[in-house]
Amino acid sequence: MQDQTTAGTLLGAMRANPPLVQCITNFVAMNIAANVMLAAGASPAMVHAEEEAAEFAAISGALTINIGTLSSRWLVGMLSAAQSARQAGKPWVLDPVAHYATAFRRKAVAQLLELQPTVIRGNASEIIALAGGISRGQGVDSRDPVELAEQSARQLAERHGCVVAVTGVTDFVTDGPKARRIEGGSPLMPQVTALGCSLTCLVGAFAATAPDNPFDATVAALAVFAVAGERAGAVAEGPGSFSWRFLDALAALDAEALTAKARIMPA
Repeated sequence: MQDQTTAGTLLGAMRANPPLVQCITNFVAMNIAANVMLAAGASPAMVHAEEEAAEFAAISGALTINIGTLSSRWLVGMLSAAQSARQAGKPWVLDPVAHYATAFRRKAVAQLLELQPTVIRGNASEIIALAGGISRGQGVDSRDPVELAEQSARQLAERHGCVVAVTGVTDFVTDGPKARRIEGGSPLMPQVTALGCSLTCLVGAFAATAPDNPFDATVAALAVFAVAGERAGAVAEGPGSFSWRFLDALAALDAEALTAKARIMPA
């Protein structure tokens, strides 16, 4: 029960003192991610311009970077923000969307990894490829099961000294020595665009709440998504109704319910 209790405690702490999170995410995800953050209890700021990204990272509780709609100017902002967050001792989260698809993306992710992300959050294909393996990913879609990415995640965590989260049917989180699996969610979640991107932002909110414990923070964020997704999926009629029901489920979820319903297991 300790992991579930920790997740509930962190949700309560985040809501008691909503963190400001700088979310450099993609065009598709901005609105959805902002709504998810607000429903969960955090304060999002979609600040990405190179002229202010670094300055804003220094005053935020955490930074998240998603390379979904990457461009040269956005990359400048991403790199400066990540450097600023690192210098200010703020946690930052990397979402390496389809990083294997093009040379531009591969180079961008290599540069971002040099700035030591606190957490890497991706699907199984992204994590396998990031560790140097061969994935079956196509574009932003994962075609590999989470269990095939677990060893890659452990290798990445040890190589970069960070937490790695692989999300899918059953999520997997590791910092190298420790690992957890989180069950829940809904089969409808992959049919709603940008929920994974939104989860990356929420990981940032929990990391801001517990900056000295990014492993438990990441597990808590994934548990919130799993429980809210399961609740929304139980009453949704399809992906359209799931989308708004998921926001409602996030807003309605409290620390006690998260502690009671989260299914977090050692791995």
